[in-house]
Amino acid sequence: MREASEGSILDWAKAGFGAAIRLGPWYKHAQTIFLGLIIDSTVPCILITISFLVLHPRLSSTMAYRNDLLAPYLALPQGEKIQAEYVWVDGDGGLRSKTTTVTKKVTDIGTLRIWDFDGSSTNQAPGGDSDVYLRPAAIFKDPFRGGDNILVLAECYNNDGTPNKTNYRHHAKKVMDLAKDEAPWFGLEQEYTLFDVDGTPYGWPKGGFPGPQGPYYCGAGTGKVFARDLIEAHYRACLYAGVNISGINAEVMPSQWEFQVGPCEGISMGDHLWMARYLLIRIAEQWNIKVSFHPKPLQGDWNGAGCHTNFSTKVMREPGGMKHIEAAIAKLAKRHNEHIAVYGEDNDLRLTGRHETGHIGQFSSGVANRGASIRIPRHVGAQGYGYLEDRRPASNIDPYRVTSIIIETTCLDA
Repeated sequence: MREASEGSILDWAKAGFGAAIRLGPWYKHAQTIFLGLIIDSTVPCILITISFLVLHPRLSSTMAYRNDLLAPYLALPQGEKIQAEYVWVDGDGGLRSKTTTVTKKVTDIGTLRIWDFDGSSTNQAPGGDSDVYLRPAAIFKDPFRGGDNILVLAECYNNDGTPNKTNYRHHAKKVMDLAKDEAPWFGLEQEYTLFDVDGTPYGWPKGGFPGPQGPYYCGAGTGKVFARDLIEAHYRACLYAGVNISGINAEVMPSQWEFQVGPCEGISMGDHLWMARYLLIRIAEQWNIKVSFHPKPLQGDWNGAGCHTNFSTKVMREPGGMKHIEAAIAKLAKRHNEHIAVYGEDNDLRLTGRHETGHIGQFSSGVANRGASIRIPRHVGAQGYGYLEDRRPASNIDPYRVTSIIIETTCLDA
């Protein structure tokens, strides 16, 4: 094997880059060609690949949506048939979807078929027994296709009829049914962070940082908020779809936002939050922006991301309800560790006792205290009834797990 000179390496890299530009969208094949032709040294191969990926910034933009091309086709009549997009939670806590044609408008969820998919491709089943079944659980209007088209939130079941390992809704539904006389209401505050396709926070200076936290929370104006158009699109899409979204705001860290869903009773809380998340990531696709639900997406003096969970029962919402709120808090204190176990991955990076959080190892509560595990809002403390806010859940929670354990602890004395 002959030694490659510095000049020849650079020449190969330039040649590879030029060929990649000419090949355009076939760049993946171009890389394969380079690796196949240059076999006398591993170093040039690596440099050619790197030169192509780094020097050709147009690649990311080619992935952007072309809504101008799509619009005429979405405007075509579709007869009586409709499209039903089945949405489910995969084996890694992400969201997947696929579409089927239904012969007529759907007015009853029971008329939708039980469908299936390859669970070995979603980390939900082994390859030798890969069929996982989708059972429709909730219907929402489809803001992407419009008309009578629908989004179908589905539960995942194994072929023996048992709930798939990712199906936390199955257990949550049983819990909510047991506590239905308590009329439990939830409101979730979903925080998230936006990233550019290159992995840097959206709108941040490339290779640098914005100014310190302070002007961004509920901010207005250039340099204080980023991607407001995406956020407004998501808000309107949720309203159209029937998601019980109740508000939005820019958060403390730049490019971090929050939307609130609720109040929702019982199992519908999880349904509506999952669908709101799905709408967000689908819309972000069109902006070529990535959404992160990680509770501490950036290390340093930046706020993490949570999913504060507001909770009440019928007796808490009535005059004199404060004693029931305090009783619930006492029960939550006794099961702090059990709750933390299902309150999100990497939550220890967020619950440090700083940046408006209580420490993960210690339970605390207080009126208007944003550094506590459980906060009683000031107006609730003043009027003597209302709800409590559990500030421990991370932004990447499964809402079915969080709402069900809160009910088990406070209403079912688990």
